[in-house]
Amino acid sequence: MVSAGVLQLLALAFLGSALPARVEADYYLMVVPQSPVLEMETNFTATCVIINTSEVTADDLYWTLAGTTVPKERYTKINGSALNVTVPITSEKTEWLMCKCQKKNTLFFIQNEGKLIHGIDLKKGYVPGKPENLSCVAVQRRQYISSTLSCTWQPVGRQTATVPTSYTLYTAVLPSSGQPSNETQENRIQVKLGDIFPIHMILEVWVEAHNKLGKIESEHLKEDSGWFVKTDPPSDVKVFSEKSFPTSLLINWTHLIIKERMKLTYQIRYRQNGTQNWTYVPLGDTASDIKSFRLQDLQPYQVYETQVSCKNAREGHGYWSNWSTVVTKRTPEYRPTSKPDLWRIITEGDGIRQVQFICKDPVLANGRIISFGIKIQEPTDKVKNEGLEWVNVSRSSQGKITALKQIDLADQKYVGVYVNATNSVGNSPVASLFITAKARESELAPVEELKVLPDRGQLWLEWKPPSSTKLVSEYVVEWVGGGQTDWQNEKRNTTRTAIKGHLEKFVCYNVSVYPIYHGWIGKPASEKAYLEQGAPLEAPVVRLDKPGRNQATLGWTEIPQGRRQGFITNYTIFYTSGSEVHNITVPANTNSYTLKSLSGNTKYDTWIKASTIEGSISSFNHSFTTLKYAPGEMECIVVGVSLGFLFIVVMIMLLCVYKKDVIKENFWPQIPDPGESTIGNWLPDYPLKAETQDSGLSGISVLDVDVCDGKCVFEEDKASLPLKKDKYLSEEHSSGIGGSSCMSSPRQSVSDSDEGGDMADTTASTVQYSSVVPASSGYKGQTPNSQPQQALFSRSESTQPLLDSEENPDMLLQEASRQSLPRRPRFTDGGDPAGIAEQQELLEPLDFCPLGEDSEQATPVDGQAADWLPAAVPPLSSYMPQLGGYRPQ
Repeated sequence: MVSAGVLQLLALAFLGSALPARVEADYYLMVVPQSPVLEMETNFTATCVIINTSEVTADDLYWTLAGTTVPKERYTKINGSALNVTVPITSEKTEWLMCKCQKKNTLFFIQNEGKLIHGIDLKKGYVPGKPENLSCVAVQRRQYISSTLSCTWQPVGRQTATVPTSYTLYTAVLPSSGQPSNETQENRIQVKLGDIFPIHMILEVWVEAHNKLGKIESEHLKEDSGWFVKTDPPSDVKVFSEKSFPTSLLINWTHLIIKERMKLTYQIRYRQNGTQNWTYVPLGDTASDIKSFRLQDLQPYQVYETQVSCKNAREGHGYWSNWSTVVTKRTPEYRPTSKPDLWRIITEGDGIRQVQFICKDPVLANGRIISFGIKIQEPTDKVKNEGLEWVNVSRSSQGKITALKQIDLADQKYVGVYVNATNSVGNSPVASLFITAKARESELAPVEELKVLPDRGQLWLEWKPPSSTKLVSEYVVEWVGGGQTDWQNEKRNTTRTAIKGHLEKFVCYNVSVYPIYHGWIGKPASEKAYLEQGAPLEAPVVRLDKPGRNQATLGWTEIPQGRRQGFITNYTIFYTSGSEVHNITVPANTNSYTLKSLSGNTKYDTWIKASTIEGSISSFNHSFTTLKYAPGEMECIVVGVSLGFLFIVVMIMLLCVYKKDVIKENFWPQIPDPGESTIGNWLPDYPLKAETQDSGLSGISVLDVDVCDGKCVFEEDKASLPLKKDKYLSEEHSSGIGGSSCMSSPRQSVSDSDEGGDMADTTASTVQYSSVVPASSGYKGQTPNSQPQQALFSRSESTQPLLDSEENPDMLLQEASRQSLPRRPRFTDGGDPAGIAEQQELLEPLDFCPLGEDSEQATPVDGQAADWLPAAVPPLSSYMPQLGGYRPQ
């Protein structure tokens, strides 16, 4: 500890003596060392010394770095007037390290606050790294080598703006010492070696990197001066073709450097025009000092590009020159050495196939194809085939595909086609193709699991071979699109390939792979594909197919294939009747859709968006209005109402049929017609008074009176009988019908009256009563005379006024209903006397000829006494007004 303290004191003493007098006078604090250059990723220690005052001690000091107070853990107190701090150097930025005094409320601090602070600027950098990959080149200038040496190297390590790294190149032509060049901060420099280049001498070159933190040298290049030479490429390069050598080219060139100065070796490369890959001639074939070379094994009638370069022939010395200018030359023509690329296009018909044979030039045409020879024959017809000759077809000048011939081939037939190609030298080998019968196409199995995918600007195909792989000789890849057809051949062991022809973007291609079974075309496998997809160019057109009330069926046109620019993934239907927009997505194979849950009699706007994986397009709006009534709804209403009305009519008719008696009785009561009565037939010996008076009986109707009603009335009028007796007797008289009467009054009967209105007025109150008394039956069980008797017709006339019930029959019927008594049976105006006798018996005492107490005995009919009549009968006038009989209408 003592030795360390002593060393610190000595250091402080040295620092104090080294401080300038101006600094001592201006500050009370001093930081040392001043203006240091620091290496990155290291620790730096600085000391703050108090000078010229005892008012401040080390305990009053603190450090800041870039405005941030340094933690006290990094402080080291040397003594009462010195304080150390250690900080890490991690940032490349320039920073200030400041020593400050804490604020005090003393007069000394207030007066000298500006002198109680001091700091230093920390400059940071990296130690220079060793330069690598030093290379130097001396280039050719006409016939000589330039004495200027150009060198480059690769810097190693990092540097900062405050501590940059500089480089110095050193060169020495041994045995002389090295000469430095000017400094540079770049990685290249040129130096002059003298007036001439030191040919056949040893040259040493190196570079030194240095900055404020240190310096370092690169590896030394110590080589023959020729090792640094880079010559110019050969000049005046020429290429010659010779007709007798269709597969070779002869190359000639010259060089300006004489071989006494430097021997050279050459390098040659060539390629077919339009290709990217070069073919290099082996260096062993051009190692000697030569000026010409023959290229071998070239393709006839092909354009080749050639280039030549050179360098120092000494092994391991010098740099290859740049390549000479490209020289192109076509090799001589030769007969085709490969078959024409033969194919067909088949158009199906009704039992007939149209077959178009097409072909392309052979891959190894070895010249310009002039024409094609074609021969079509049936494999089974050997005789006919022997006489067939080749038909020449000129090659198409408008493209690479030539249409050879088109034939009509029946579905059940098959043919073989043979084609060769001809140029100016000769004919190619024959290509053959067989078209099978349509029924046998399925026998030649297709490839399996065909996939067509776009990748890196090409369409790639993958497939699995058919089950009969051994019989497959090759494959044909065909693509059809954009109105064009093209194909390419692939070897039998190929399962993955790319289409080599020209394909366009946004065009749909139908890609097929055909296995070829030694000329026989197998069944294809096909897929559709796009090289690149985009948004459709044309939108579908929307239409309303079927309107409805709560639904509507929309249809739209299919986008033309050439306007799709990709596979349609889906259609999205948008429709709105206000601010709310609804949408429905349907598959791409849908061309119509029914919108449901719509409102009736409402206007809707709709449009459709067609989408691909790369974009979409929307159609124009189409407006439609839903129906007020659903289709068939009005018809259902009309049919329903009509059926209901018909049902009601039928029910009413059925009711009328089944209840016709009730209806007839209530609406059309039966009224006997006296004119049609058969009473006259009962008494043939007593005709009616006058035939002309029959019409008067038609106005007589039957009045029904209940028996009980008659009895009740009879009882009520019994008391008043004596008062009315005379009157009734004076008014009774004989009716005169049938030649007999009950009374012999001279008064004229109403039924006999035909004298006009005056007589009608005087007899308006007269009521006629009549009954038919059967002569064959007794009265109340009395036995009539055993002698046959004729039926009697008795009639009485009464002038008694009608009662209210007679004037108003409805009142009488209502009264009868209230009493709920059985009704008296009706008289019938027809029938036999027995029926009338039964009715008469029901009437009991009412149906007889009335006789008063003082009246005379009834006049017998035909002189026979009616001994069956009762001895004493109440006068008819006492109950006649209550009884019903014939009433004039």
